[in-house]
Amino acid sequence: MQIPSRTIRSLLLFCMMVFLAAGPVLGQDEAHRGDYISLKLAVMGPGDELYFWWGHIALVIEDAATGRDYFYDWGVFSFDNDHFFTNFALGRLVYSCAVSWAEGSYAHYQWANRDVTLYTLDLPAETKDEIRRFAENNVQPENRDYFYHHFRDNCSTRIRDILDAAIEGQFKAAFGEAPGRYTLREHIRRHMWFNPFFDWFLNFLMGRGIDQPIKVWDELFLPGEMGSRILDFSYTGAGGLTRPLVSSVESRSRAAGRPAILDEPLPAGRWELAAGCVLSIIMACFLILRQRRPGPGRAALGIGQSLLGLFFGGCGLVLFFMSFFTNHDYTYHNANLLYVNPLLLAAVPLGIILARGGPRAARADRLLQWLWTYVFLAGLITQALNLIPALWQGNLATAALVLPWSLLLSLIPRWLSRKR
Repeated sequence: MQIPSRTIRSLLLFCMMVFLAAGPVLGQDEAHRGDYISLKLAVMGPGDELYFWWGHIALVIEDAATGRDYFYDWGVFSFDNDHFFTNFALGRLVYSCAVSWAEGSYAHYQWANRDVTLYTLDLPAETKDEIRRFAENNVQPENRDYFYHHFRDNCSTRIRDILDAAIEGQFKAAFGEAPGRYTLREHIRRHMWFNPFFDWFLNFLMGRGIDQPIKVWDELFLPGEMGSRILDFSYTGAGGLTRPLVSSVESRSRAAGRPAILDEPLPAGRWELAAGCVLSIIMACFLILRQRRPGPGRAALGIGQSLLGLFFGGCGLVLFFMSFFTNHDYTYHNANLLYVNPLLLAAVPLGIILARGGPRAARADRLLQWLWTYVFLAGLITQALNLIPALWQGNLATAALVLPWSLLLSLIPRWLSRKR
């Protein structure tokens, strides 16, 4: 069948119109690609899992040239990675940069009941295109992996550094020497105040390195701090014109029923002191019971001290391992090791011997008293060291938890009663 020439001309004309309409997409000069890009930061609030309590951040590239929205995430890890748990324990955390569909990512965070706030960045077209090319290159298999650090190299600091490079160092110039609001420890505590155990345990593990004054630049390891700082930030663009970094803010989802992130940390040691006093009362009841009913009282007192040794000795063992055998440098130089360390595990067999009674019970009882005397006195020394500014560590919470009951179980009350 022969197609009429008129029909052929109509088809050619139609194809030409489609080609011209798609020109910005299919035939655009790469130098003008940024004209079709909208660049945003997506800041996500806390999630359920412990490692999500401090929020998350990603770079969003909305590309009108392709009709696609890309979600670049520098905080990707997988429990299925080879030797993941071994690497995690040793402080060799391998994270990756990955890209996904933006709308799907928003839906995921909304489903997980997390805040999602989008900050549209006001940057020149060529700068947005440079960031696009950098992000596309960063997700390549040979470039995507990096060694994660909780404070110095994470999802938020990666994006912080990208923005700083995009505006020729003006971000760091503004925040690199400006004093921060809080120390790293205080920022960490603002996000986990609602869970007393982890509020104590994570602070117990972290040494004095996170108690030093920091700059605003350092505070930007937190996604929420990034969001608040860029909101009011302006930079000098081409021609010497000052322009705000953020042109608009959009809330994509709001979490319901989540604990708020505190504006300032709660005073340290309140819950821990209450828990320490409760433990002291329990141990005091066991001591009184031993006076009135020696058999059951001795058993209760022995088991109670075994449990104290197991818990605090176990915590000390974790701290000892992290301080000397891993790359978790924020646990180094930790004065808590002076009195909460693996030595306390000796209370486990000693307490069992005391509970069982027999000829060795009296010796076990005496050794336990000496052990708790050491714990109490060493704990006092750690607080005395805080009087030296260079040795300051925010470890009052651990002292508040341990010193009350260790004093009660030590030889000190017996020495004082003899003097009377």
